[in-house]
Amino acid sequence: MMLPDLYVIRHGETEFNAIGRMQGGLDSRLTNKGREQADVMADKLRGIVGPNTHDLICSPQGRALATADPISVATGCPIAPVADLREISMGDWTGLPRSEIDRRWPAPNPNEHFIEFYARAPKGESFENLWDRVGRVLDGLTRPTVIVTHGFTSRFLRTRAMGWGMDRIADLPGKQGAIFQISNGQHKEF
Repeated sequence: MMLPDLYVIRHGETEFNAIGRMQGGLDSRLTNKGREQADVMADKLRGIVGPNTHDLICSPQGRALATADPISVATGCPIAPVADLREISMGDWTGLPRSEIDRRWPAPNPNEHFIEFYARAPKGESFENLWDRVGRVLDGLTRPTVIVTHGFTSRFLRTRAMGWGMDRIADLPGKQGAIFQISNGQHKEF
């Protein structure tokens, strides 16, 4: 499947991110740093993205909407919330600090990769379900699109957009305050 050009963005830093608390389906406000990250990304897209040429889709969760708002203002693109862009559910870990998770559910491997960490969240969303959700998002795109979502969802979406399998999720970088562009089968930080 040939996709239009994509600009994929993780929401700005939140209060929960700053203190190491798992959000999943919960929300916390953007920090000052998170609002600055959103403003910087909006400035980068100003003049490149516009309502006549691009769509702006976003997770319906507050932290993603708060990040998309300055992008919408800068580009003139209205925000279209898309439920399939919400963050992976963390199940029983939702709202807990990482330190408590590590204490109550110790990693079986001291060198556990972050992908393995998410996979073992009790009652959490399956990777297969998230993979299907991002596939539906990509299948619905009709023109170049700015996508504002979440860390784990972004990795799955970008991996699938590259035509790779789930075994390559960890191959792509992920961070807040960055725009990842996918164009003509190439992935780069914009």
